[in-house]
Amino acid sequence: MPRLFIAIDLPERIKDDITSTYMAIPGTRWIEEAQLHITLRFIGEVDNTTTEKIAYSLKSALISPFNLTLKGVGHFPPRKIPRILWVGIADNPDLIRLQNKIERSVTSTGIEPDTRKFHPHITIARLNGAPPEKVALFLSAHSLFTTEPFEVSQYHLYSSHLKKDGAYHEILQTYRLQ
Repeated sequence: MPRLFIAIDLPERIKDDITSTYMAIPGTRWIEEAQLHITLRFIGEVDNTTTEKIAYSLKSALISPFNLTLKGVGHFPPRKIPRILWVGIADNPDLIRLQNKIERSVTSTGIEPDTRKFHPHITIARLNGAPPEKVALFLSAHSLFTTEPFEVSQYHLYSSHLKKDGAYHEILQTYRLQ
């Protein structure tokens, strides 16, 4: 069964900006440049019929193209031992509006609503036993990280395939903003 999520891919120059922050931290698995994205909705495993319904329903989840700026770094879970490092996204009402439309489209197919608050970010690393002082150094060194604005003109429905060395993401459908 396909394991689905919906996301915005990033321009190469933005991916380069992100990977330029990567540093040697034991117990850290940095996300490969090709896999960097902004998740708008994680769906999980669904059958092929549901995949087709979702792909069709997303055709109505469109807004005008808009610009995003990446800003800051942080970790999940907050106030606990970090498991994920992320790059943040400057507040943007258009991104929230797009995510809300996607959520409505997905739930219209019978998928349960996502009750968690949407925290737009880009996962850049997974941590497993990383020394807290090294993580703190990374967060401090990149606290003012920012990028030039970039245009979001499309998003994708992805299928995620889990492999030994991480996940591989395959684009199933592209939705161009108009």
